[in-house]
Amino acid sequence: MREATDQRVNGGGTRWGAGSLLARTSLGTGARGPRRIPLRALLIVGLAVTMFGGGALGLLVRTHPSGRQDVPTARPAPAVPVVDSGSLPQLITSLQRRLRALPADWRSFARLGSAYVQEARMTADPTYYPKAEGALARSLALHGGGNFEALTGMAALAAARHDFAGALAWAERAVAVNPYSADARAIKGDAQLELGRYDEAFATFQKAVDLKPELSTYARVSYAWELQGNVPNAIRAMGLALDSAGTAADSAWAANQLGELYWNSGGRLELADRWYRFAMARDPSFVPPRAGVAKLEAARGQLGRAIRDYTWVVDRYPLPEYVIALGDVLSVSGRADAAARQYQLVHVEEQLFRAGGVNVDLEIALFDADHHVDLAAGLAAAWAEWGRRHSIHVADALGWQLYANGRYAEALAYADRALRLGTRSALFLFHRGMIERALGMTAAARRDLAAALRINPRFSILWGGRAGKVLRSLGGGP
Repeated sequence: MREATDQRVNGGGTRWGAGSLLARTSLGTGARGPRRIPLRALLIVGLAVTMFGGGALGLLVRTHPSGRQDVPTARPAPAVPVVDSGSLPQLITSLQRRLRALPADWRSFARLGSAYVQEARMTADPTYYPKAEGALARSLALHGGGNFEALTGMAALAAARHDFAGALAWAERAVAVNPYSADARAIKGDAQLELGRYDEAFATFQKAVDLKPELSTYARVSYAWELQGNVPNAIRAMGLALDSAGTAADSAWAANQLGELYWNSGGRLELADRWYRFAMARDPSFVPPRAGVAKLEAARGQLGRAIRDYTWVVDRYPLPEYVIALGDVLSVSGRADAAARQYQLVHVEEQLFRAGGVNVDLEIALFDADHHVDLAAGLAAAWAEWGRRHSIHVADALGWQLYANGRYAEALAYADRALRLGTRSALFLFHRGMIERALGMTAAARRDLAAALRINPRFSILWGGRAGKVLRSLGGGP
């Protein structure tokens, strides 16, 4: 599933020039050519819809040394302690104790609700979301006027549940109360982004960056550049996020994102591996970098190691994204029964997330299309999600589901929409190439499949090899 991580807030950094993002942002439609995959298909589920964003090339040029090294060995870690992974449960316990003594403390209810949202993201446990909703609603009932903390918490909760229209409405209320909050504006921009309102999102992110240049806003800069296909600028911006990290946990998060950027931009395995391992060293309790290492092992054909590491990840952090990855590696390894058990777990988790109020239509649509199961339901889920929001990720999922259902002409229109920002996505290009092949568009299919493999020849353990075979059958490739 596509999520990032929890939002960790730090100060510092260089201020952004006003309007610079919009001055350099191009949102042309119907672009056809080499494109780049956006990060994290998730988050990390609820792991931060809130870490995406916009920024300015002018800032990056002015503040980023030209001689910067793109490997972690060139960046000594600051001497700070590793954050205790138990600190959030301790905060929750402390707030619960306080509220038993002071049941009218609306600020503590707001803090508790936000802590529940964070705990759900950190543990992949959606049962915290109803608890969060109850605490935040209680805070608003106690103090409805100007309750900025609870309004922001409600926005974050809605975003974590993939209710992006709701997140936007709550965030706009929070911004109206406190127009100087970068956090509220960032959540507003995240919601606009996920709704497919990219011009508005980038403008909102620019305001957030101007208010508070820090790790979370630099991360949004990185993602904005990534969406538009400018990977070097995305890497530079994420480097600024790492530079501004105030804790070992923040440093680990940013380093992991650098690993993802290097993985997605040409399959630069050694650099990706070094950043993943750097992240693991900075915060051993942070699970996603171990999943990155497992992904690299699978790409290198080290399937036994990949199974071992994905199993470690799933035991600690059972996001559907990682459960699916483990199932896919088991399947490729010839362990069909073990893979089937993981795939069954995905649908069990789907029910758990839905019970927690999380919309997982996008993720299930992609899973069903990839594994060619329950295609009618998968297509219905994709259409339902398209009815809610018109992001490039939803366009890609709908196009791929239409392809799986044999509706190729319709599929191509959505595959084109998925690439409209110029995103360099090996997966998006593979999807479009396969659709074009089905339509007899041989030259276009050859171009898109070759472009996908140039971006990352190992982009998928399921589809990387398939892309090469199809390309060769069309007279392309080595």
